[in-house]
Amino acid sequence: MTRRNSKTETGNFFEDFRVGQEIRHATPRTLTEADAALNVALYGSRFAINSSDVFARALGLPRAPLDDLLVFHVVIGKTVPDVSVNAVANLGYAEFRWGVPVFPGDTLSVSSTVLGLRENSNKQSGVVWVRSVGINQRAETVLDYIRWVMVHKRDPAAGVAAPTVPKTAAAVAPADLIVPDLSMMGYDDEAAGSAHRWEDYAPGERIDHVSGMTLEDSDHMFSTRLYQNTARVHFDAHAGKTTRFGRRLAYGGHVISLARALSFNGLANGFRVAAINGGSHVAPTFGGDTIYAWSEVLEKAALPQRNDIGALRMRTIATKDCPCADFPGKAADGKYHPAVVLDLDYWLLMPRR
Repeated sequence: MTRRNSKTETGNFFEDFRVGQEIRHATPRTLTEADAALNVALYGSRFAINSSDVFARALGLPRAPLDDLLVFHVVIGKTVPDVSVNAVANLGYAEFRWGVPVFPGDTLSVSSTVLGLRENSNKQSGVVWVRSVGINQRAETVLDYIRWVMVHKRDPAAGVAAPTVPKTAAAVAPADLIVPDLSMMGYDDEAAGSAHRWEDYAPGERIDHVSGMTLEDSDHMFSTRLYQNTARVHFDAHAGKTTRFGRRLAYGGHVISLARALSFNGLANGFRVAAINGGSHVAPTFGGDTIYAWSEVLEKAALPQRNDIGALRMRTIATKDCPCADFPGKAADGKYHPAVVLDLDYWLLMPRR
């Protein structure tokens, strides 16, 4: 007779979640300069504010803040063992707002609340909505967001509660964006890599970010370990053989960071991702795929009491093995071009003249 080891955890399956459930996630994480360097090594991001203490200090910051998406990865990674370790796939994002900047030496902790549940018709899985909040050691919010994940059931026959599907905002209002305490008076366009500021962009404008970057299995495997992301679909090649794809999936956040890094060519002065309005991982990504990206300006917004910073609402599409000169996206029938892997709607902060 085989006895189950009672001291190990298998993670939550769909039937383990309850609406209103509060989860305090384990393992606070102190971020360091090494995390900043490894983030650059993984994605090649070149945004000046995250790369140069001198540049950041000219804006009134104490030093270069950590990349906004590095904060995203760490906060989401904290939630994985409790929320999505048994996930089929991450489905979407809403109401993401970044808070105070994060600097080397800050310690991040995360908690989540279950907002909604809906069992799938096949009884094999269901969708879980959670709101997660990341804070620093001073209890200041660094990231607040909703995401929804399709999670396996442990027992297909297990009964579940009636579905509860939360309503999420279509977009974060510009007035609700959190602008760091800094000044654009010392902003150096030449050091930042672009002369194009907020005034130079127009709604409807499309930008091909031109370059591609090949995603290796070693890259996304390293990133899942770096962010302490324990989702089996990303790191367990043996288990991956039994999935419908027959292999490991690249972590979706990895693709977001690649698209953000590629967007430097055309959006170099977009110094901060302030919010994500919505997004979807349209198709899976695997080691060996080459990621390209293009962006469209959806909206421009002036910010209350800030005449030195404006906001651009951007839509960035990432593709695999398909350059974006023709701007592949959705066709008239609503179906995505087969190469599209990511569709992300977000607010970007940019200096004004």
